[in-house]
Amino acid sequence: MSSIALRVTCPTARGVVAAIATFLAEQGCNISDSAQFDDLKTGNFFMRLSFKPETGASVEHLSEAFAPVAQRFDMGYAFHDEARKMRAVVMVSRFGHCLNDLLYRWRIGALPIDIVGVVSNHLDYQKLVVNHDIPFHHIRVTKENKPEAEAKQMEVFEEAGAELIVLARYMQVLSERMCREYSGRIINIHHSFLPSFKGANPYRQAFERGVKLIGATSHYVTSDLDEGPIIEQDTVRVTHAQSNDDYVSLGRDVEAQVLARAIHAHANHRVFLNGNKTVVFPPSPGSYTSDRMG
Repeated sequence: MSSIALRVTCPTARGVVAAIATFLAEQGCNISDSAQFDDLKTGNFFMRLSFKPETGASVEHLSEAFAPVAQRFDMGYAFHDEARKMRAVVMVSRFGHCLNDLLYRWRIGALPIDIVGVVSNHLDYQKLVVNHDIPFHHIRVTKENKPEAEAKQMEVFEEAGAELIVLARYMQVLSERMCREYSGRIINIHHSFLPSFKGANPYRQAFERGVKLIGATSHYVTSDLDEGPIIEQDTVRVTHAQSNDDYVSLGRDVEAQVLARAIHAHANHRVFLNGNKTVVFPPSPGSYTSDRMG
């Protein structure tokens, strides 16, 4: 019997938590993990629960039966089978550290995703991807053919049934149309600790400023470059004695870790959009357990 996750967003109101808990108890469900956040500034309430349906209630049944509760509190909600992995397409250019890391985590079952395709504007990682029995799509992108290239990319997404698109150091700016079409479903890794050092060559910018901490930021993609809601960040300490190339090498490790954590949070249904920010709940116990090792 796999666990089910329930996501809820609604205006702040007295009795919301009690109503949800009562509903689940009446449906024969045992709550194993719960997290909530009441944003006093916006008046928005966010909640995520994991539970086991001990009487065999299905996601479909629960979703239908919950509708009256949701209507009473003006809720947006969704039930998710936690055993089901989210279908993801990874996009990459010529930096392969994040792709390699994701392929390893995917292979050992450390991420709740199924990589159903890799799209690249270069051929550098074709053999690597094919050796993992994953479809590789080479779509060349130039200034002249960008609309046609993006149309092909979106065709790949639709045919693969992609629920998530991961930009694993994909070095092309996406069009406003693509950002709008897949809003809240494209995750990028930015090789800088946003909001500092945006755009090109952020490590060189950081090096020239003599910073003591460099980092990486994973965020949802919007049409405003590097301005999307932030999901995950981390840093690594550097010193005056290190070079720009040192910054790049140290930064790669942080990028891979930050991107993987952001994907895990999104695919585990722990991320809620809250205006131009996010609410990210901690992982449920056992959610990082791998199917196998090595």
